[in-house]
Amino acid sequence: MLHSFKYGETRMIVDMYTRSHGRQSFAVPLPKSAKGRMKKQFFQPLTLLAIETDVRPRLQLQKLAGAAILTPLPSVQTNPTKLSITLFLSEFLYHALKGEQQNEPLFDYVVNGLQWLDGAEGRVANFHLVFVMRLARFLGFYPNLEDYVPGCFFDLRASSFCVNAPVHRDFLQPQEAEKVQLMMRMDYANMHLFQLSHHDRGRLLEIALAYYRIHLPAFPELRSLGVLQEMWR
Repeated sequence: MLHSFKYGETRMIVDMYTRSHGRQSFAVPLPKSAKGRMKKQFFQPLTLLAIETDVRPRLQLQKLAGAAILTPLPSVQTNPTKLSITLFLSEFLYHALKGEQQNEPLFDYVVNGLQWLDGAEGRVANFHLVFVMRLARFLGFYPNLEDYVPGCFFDLRASSFCVNAPVHRDFLQPQEAEKVQLMMRMDYANMHLFQLSHHDRGRLLEIALAYYRIHLPAFPELRSLGVLQEMWR
C-alpha cells in the first residue's frame, strides 16, 4: 500500500504496488465501521496486503473485491523511529514506482525490506540509506562501484566514478564520492557498524534523492524528508 486519499463522500483512491500487475490504482468504498470488509488499517502507508481483484488493463481505477493483512508489521506501527522511516519510504516509493510495471524481484525486495525492518532489534538509523540505494538496482541505475579509486569523482548522470570531473554539473567532488562508495558497502546486516553523524547521514540521503531526481525526472522534493532528519538531531 503506497498512498490513499478520500475521493468524494463515499470512496477513496488507493495506490498500490502489486506483485502480479505492478503499479495500480483502486477505487475503494470508505469503511463505514470497524466490522466492514474494508478496514481502515488496511490502507495505512506500506501495509502489506493480500488483495482480491480482477485487473482490467484499460481501466484507470480498478475495483478491489477484498483485502486482508498479508504480513503484520507490529513494531513498525509502534516504534517511533521505524514509523518515521516507513512514512518517509511510503512517500519515496509512491514517486519512485510511478508507472512501474510488473517486477516480481522489485516487489519482493520491498516486502523483504519491510519485514526485516519490523523484526530488527538493533540500530536502524541507516536503514533508509540502504533501502533507497539498493532499490536503484531494480530500476536500472545502480551505481557502478568497480571503477572507484581514492580521489576520483562520482558522475551522477553516468552512475559511475571517474578520474576527471565531468563537463556537466551533476557530479560529486572526491570527498563526497568517497562517502557514496562507503554508503554502497552497507547492507542490512552490517549497517549498524557504520557510525555516521547526523550531518553525514542527512547529506548522504540528500545525495541519494538528488540521484533519483536525475534518473527519474518527475521525482519531486519529498515533504517527509524534514521529519525523518529531525529523528536523529
